[in-house]
Amino acid sequence: MKENAGTSGETTVQRLATEYGVATEYRGFDGGVETVPERTLRRVLTALGADVSDDDAARRSLRDRELAPWRELLPPVVIAEEQCEAIVPVVTTQGDAVRVRLWPEDDPDAVRELHPAPDVAPETREVDDTVRERVPYELPRDLPLGWYRLEARTGSGQRKSIDVAVTPQRLSTTDRLRGRRRWGYMAQLYSVMSSRSWGVGDLSDLASLAAISGVQGADYVLINPLHAAEPTPPVEPSPYLPSSRRFFNPLYLRISDVAEFPYLRPGDREVVAQLAAVQRKAVLDPSTIDRDSAYAAKLKSLELLFTVRRSPYRQQQLEAFVAHAGQPLQDFALWCALREELGEDSPLWRDEASSPEAPYAQEARTRLRHRISFHVWLQWLLDEQLEAAQRAAYRAGMDIGVVHDLAVGVHKQGADAWALQDVLAPGVSVGAPADMYNQLGQDWSQPPWDPRKLAEVGYRPWRQMLGNIFRHGGGVRIDHVAGLFRLWWIPDGNQASDGTYVYYDHEAMVGVLALEAELAGVVVVGEDLGTVEDSVREFLERKGVLGTSIMWFEMDGDVPLDPSRYRELCMASVNTHDLPPTAGYLEGVQLQLREDLGLLARSPEEEREEARRQLDTFFTAVADAGYLPRDEDPGEQARIEAIHRYLCDAPSVLINVSLVDAVGEKRIQNQPGTSDEYPNWRVPLADSDGRPVMLESLPGSERVNSLVDVVNGALGTHRRDPKAKAPEQPEHRDVADPFTGEF
Repeated sequence: MKENAGTSGETTVQRLATEYGVATEYRGFDGGVETVPERTLRRVLTALGADVSDDDAARRSLRDRELAPWRELLPPVVIAEEQCEAIVPVVTTQGDAVRVRLWPEDDPDAVRELHPAPDVAPETREVDDTVRERVPYELPRDLPLGWYRLEARTGSGQRKSIDVAVTPQRLSTTDRLRGRRRWGYMAQLYSVMSSRSWGVGDLSDLASLAAISGVQGADYVLINPLHAAEPTPPVEPSPYLPSSRRFFNPLYLRISDVAEFPYLRPGDREVVAQLAAVQRKAVLDPSTIDRDSAYAAKLKSLELLFTVRRSPYRQQQLEAFVAHAGQPLQDFALWCALREELGEDSPLWRDEASSPEAPYAQEARTRLRHRISFHVWLQWLLDEQLEAAQRAAYRAGMDIGVVHDLAVGVHKQGADAWALQDVLAPGVSVGAPADMYNQLGQDWSQPPWDPRKLAEVGYRPWRQMLGNIFRHGGGVRIDHVAGLFRLWWIPDGNQASDGTYVYYDHEAMVGVLALEAELAGVVVVGEDLGTVEDSVREFLERKGVLGTSIMWFEMDGDVPLDPSRYRELCMASVNTHDLPPTAGYLEGVQLQLREDLGLLARSPEEEREEARRQLDTFFTAVADAGYLPRDEDPGEQARIEAIHRYLCDAPSVLINVSLVDAVGEKRIQNQPGTSDEYPNWRVPLADSDGRPVMLESLPGSERVNSLVDVVNGALGTHRRDPKAKAPEQPEHRDVADPFTGEF
């Protein structure tokens, strides 16, 4: 996967970069080879822990890097595939006796002795004036999928234990999709409201949407990331710049679904009723979602609910959740309590409260214990309501249910950046290099995983993150899935274009993803749009990770790619949240918005002409397929239905229907390249006339039902009898201890 191998003309810093998986050159969007400046390489290597303060230090770092595997008894972790050969190198002083044992993580009594591989000869090398011997030990090929511990002990007293993962060669959850294409709604949950919502769509609305669409014939609902944001207003509106990817956002809680709600004291109930009345009026405002107002009202209500005494059964359930979640949840809740107390800009974050182990943070565990318990309790409520939403999807006949979205990274000042800093790289952020749309590149202000440190802790933070998301869902979409292979690192203070790619052990990253998904029984979709190497798509397809196709982007030269040539193992859509809904696209709302914001790269006339040409090209193809008349405009709704019928010619196993397309919404959810200039991620669901669309209206909507019938007819699916018994669901097991483990 590395783009640059060592050559005789390389400098020491370039050779060291290659050893660390840092690209010294890369191919730009125009096809040319770009050489990474040495000053950028030095800053990236520093972030990775290498000493490159001068040339002598770089040479020492290079030698240490090359000798590191010979100095360690065991590698940091072993990621193997089931029923395949897997070798564990064990390195000792030559002649030192060694014993290697293996046992399942959850069954330490089931110990197996390992032996040297019979057909692989040991290697020797002099290191630090000592002859070291590397002996290959072979893992048994009959190991079931799962996590194991491996321990090596030497006669001289050395001892080390590591994690071992036996991962699936291929996801069975993907292969079971073959033979029947499925469709589902794609929706921004915060925008989808009912008359009972508090100014923002919530988890009860998700359950209702799942129930409605399940009866319509859908098999899943794909939603935006529900990751945790700031613990108090103001909150970041983008679901793709969260505080934590391991925990969820209390903004999505339905207050009246909390079991203690009926037992509020009369005065407290009146307060909640007044807050509810104000927020429910906001549902009727089609202009902008006010997250801060909604969240403030919910927090006030939740604080009152927290004072209600729980029944013994409820208390037992809470304690079980807390025990299962372990230390990561306690650290997250501690950060929330500290963030409330200190705010974002306190100097204490840089010293006394700089980590969960810092003095101020340790003292706060006792002093703020009540507030910490409150934030722990919120995560328990979210767990309950997420479970209820997935249960509603299954009961409506879906065989996948809720498909969660996993963002690329987290906010630099967020909870995960604080609690997981030991496995994140300092002084750099993730982004994208320059391309034809962003000449200066993109800086997403998110700290990346440190590949080496993540391996040293057995990929547990990655595993725990996945386990929590998979806990109550039927699938996951991995945003920018190529980031499991390489990420664009930008040193702090550099232009976004002045960075380089850092490579990850993709076999390990995807292997852990596949193992956790297989154990949980969920479908995995990788967002592989844009400039993605063919080898990445090939590897993901081999593992059973679905790809992504967006109709507007699927071109064969200057003409649309025939949908029959789309990939089978794929989730196909007409559009994305970064593009306007189809009704808006037909009107060119994106061009008017970009013109108003000064974002057009060419004159308005040139942009409009190009947009008309693209639409004409696509609708000519739709007409050629027989889904539109050639000599007349049948109207907006008919064109939207025709283009979805055209999409359904794809063999792709999953077909998305944007909820905004079903109701006729025209406004874009997110305009890339803007922040406050446009209300990104704050646009409530409305129809083609700008009137708010309530969840309750979807079952009886003539427009929605017409599109549903088109999709069902094209895919050979059908509406379900809401009174019928739900079909048996695929096995979905809790991932073993997704939170536990020290790191």
